[in-house]
Amino acid sequence: MMQLRSYETIKNDKDEKVKANFSDPFRLNECHDEAMGMVFNLAVQRLNKGEPPCEFSWFVTGSGGRFEQGPISDQDHGIVYATSNRSNDDYFSELGKEISLGLNIVGYPYCQGNVMSSNPLWCKSLDGWKQQLQAWMKEASWESVRNLQIFYDARTLKGDDFLVRDLKDVFYEYQKQHPSLLKRFMENVKHIKNGVGPLGQLIVEEHGTKEGSINLKYTAFLPYVNAVRLLAIKEGLYETSTIERMNRLARMNGYNPVLRESRKYFMTLLKYRNSLYKAETYDDTHYLSVKELSKEEKKEIKRILKDGKKLHHYVSNLLMR
Repeated sequence: MMQLRSYETIKNDKDEKVKANFSDPFRLNECHDEAMGMVFNLAVQRLNKGEPPCEFSWFVTGSGGRFEQGPISDQDHGIVYATSNRSNDDYFSELGKEISLGLNIVGYPYCQGNVMSSNPLWCKSLDGWKQQLQAWMKEASWESVRNLQIFYDARTLKGDDFLVRDLKDVFYEYQKQHPSLLKRFMENVKHIKNGVGPLGQLIVEEHGTKEGSINLKYTAFLPYVNAVRLLAIKEGLYETSTIERMNRLARMNGYNPVLRESRKYFMTLLKYRNSLYKAETYDDTHYLSVKELSKEEKKEIKRILKDGKKLHHYVSNLLMR
């Protein structure tokens, strides 16, 4: 493994590449993958306990798992490893803490929901993960369903992907035998924030530092992401990005008509979000100032918001029958 100098070096390199590639969603996410991969490698070196002692997967989830990170992105990640024993448990626990520390230094803020490898809930052996998934599915509380949806977007960044796929198979088998779980998922995400008012106006923040801006995360991204994720769960897909899931679903009977326009709108939405590359904090990347948009851009945003809501309602009606 190449000797890496410091997390600060990785941060400087990452910041330069993000600035140079913010307008290309695909290349931007490649830059994030490269930076996070280097953080993992340096974390292993700094642990000074040799290479991982057994097969493992370090996975990213959230926007990273879906390959949809903006210029600034927080942490969402976990670890699954093949064999639990005292030595392995200690190794991956320490590694998870070092990874989270390193990512924060490199510019990926700590996850407010604590979805990080430093949290024992997200760092377990394969058997431990299987037990946890079963417990979440059986309980199906709001928090458990939220954790299942977060896990479903997991994408292996370092290690062996078959471990994550094995866990998703557990997920699929349970869902086939308990179809009511999908309805529970839908209930968790059925409420969406309106972005277009009854008179066709964009609904913006009325107070505070975000006054005059629309929250793209809650009015636009989540309706698309949540709806497409639920269709992907229903059909047992392994793809994690919303666009790849749309592409697969569109080739299945019945989905192409409803997804045809949505794919185009979602790609446009990614570009709008990436236009916020000058944002200073992770929270700032969710807000788009309406006053800075042209008349045509405002119309385009409205079309995106309306289509996302339409797709969300379609999936809700499909699953709640």
